[in-house]
Amino acid sequence: MLRLIRVVIVLSLVWCAYWYAAGYGLRSGVIGWFESQRLRGWQADYATISTSGFPLSHKTLLTNPALADPSNGTAWQADWLELDSPAIWPGRQTVRFSETPQRLSYLDRHLILQAQKMEALLHLQPGVALTLNQMSVTANRWTISDGTGPVLGAEDLTLAMVQTDRPDTYTYDIEAGHFTLGDDLRRLLGSSTALPHSFETLKLDTTIQFDKPWDRLALEERRPQPTKIDLALAEMHWGALRLFATGQLLVDELGVPTGEIALKAENWREMLTMAHNAGAIPTQAVNPAERVLSMLAGLGGNPQALDVQLNFRDGYVALGPIPLGPAPRLILR
Repeated sequence: MLRLIRVVIVLSLVWCAYWYAAGYGLRSGVIGWFESQRLRGWQADYATISTSGFPLSHKTLLTNPALADPSNGTAWQADWLELDSPAIWPGRQTVRFSETPQRLSYLDRHLILQAQKMEALLHLQPGVALTLNQMSVTANRWTISDGTGPVLGAEDLTLAMVQTDRPDTYTYDIEAGHFTLGDDLRRLLGSSTALPHSFETLKLDTTIQFDKPWDRLALEERRPQPTKIDLALAEMHWGALRLFATGQLLVDELGVPTGEIALKAENWREMLTMAHNAGAIPTQAVNPAERVLSMLAGLGGNPQALDVQLNFRDGYVALGPIPLGPAPRLILR
């Protein structure tokens, strides 16, 4: 019995030493990462850093963290951020965000993100590269607002990014319940007052292949760039408006997409009006577009429903036979 007690005591001391050493290593790693970003020209600051969670986990709490990348004008700031991982393997991180306002900036645009129980799960593969195996973000009610009021919001959020059998390919599942547009965006789109306040369905299921896996160098150096996008399903249901999309795109080294996206739209005339109001379709193209789309919808037997393709060719995009202009460059900065 005495021998067993001695073994337990020794193992406890060994575990305590490991926990404190691992906690010190984690804390030093976070401090070193912030310092390396400052050396690259970023703003990378925090007020305090502390570690808790003994004996089964490591919880690293940063107060007043702030990050800003001057190369692309993006910035983020919050009251606190907590990293929580099992003591046995720090590569399975749970990142918890403050429920107080988080401040976001892009160039001269400033936004406020406020979310309830927002957290990210981050699973990294063992190794120096820390390759991303899985990442998900979940939240209860969240809103993004600017100085004039809400811009976007939803009752919940689920975003999952999971590595497939190919190290450079990831599946994405995104869903937001009761997604809501702010009044300014509704006015910009010219949406009908008959449309409900929030979307009944808004989801995305896609697989994206990149030119390299996502790992720690994605933050420290350049972002992996998409080379192939396989859109299994994008679905939007907003009152009488319904939109479904599926298809595949290849993306070259300049970010130019080539391929087809099949669209099915119900009550497409209002969607056309909203696209025009948002500036996606020039005024001179609206009437010709409506005539051609009316003909295409009539061929399907239902003038209110439209089955058509978005065609991406030679740097341009067309809706069926209707040219829309230059295709967007798909580049992650």
